[in-house]
Amino acid sequence: QVQLVESGGGLVQAGGSLRLSCAASGRTFSIYAMGWFRQAPGKEREFVAAISWTLGTTTYADSVKGRFTISRDHAKNTEYLQMNSLKPEETGVYYCAARANPSRKPIMAVEYDYWGQGTQVTVSS
Repeated sequence: QVQLVESGGGLVQAGGSLRLSCAASGRTFSIYAMGWFRQAPGKEREFVAAISWTLGTTTYADSVKGRFTISRDHAKNTEYLQMNSLKPEETGVYYCAARANPSRKPIMAVEYDYWGQGTQVTVSS
């Protein structure tokens, strides 16, 4: 099993920045890739970004390209999501996720095996 714990959420004004962290513990050697998803009230969970654990290959949702950066630190078993130029519509709960296998559909939530509890991000207008 892999346990994931997010941190770094909070309240920020539109145009501001936040950095989310996700610390992994347990069978971290089994992690193939990690990702971030978000869920706004009344909406489905949506893909934000993903990163392969070994190669560092990244994938982003079109809506965040150029503004968000996903990264990982092997020594700390931690992934990060740097979010810049945040918009009010990006308010929601942000979830960290990890999967143990390669996937042809890294943007699909069902591809991920482990999930954190989520951290709230609120962007005020």
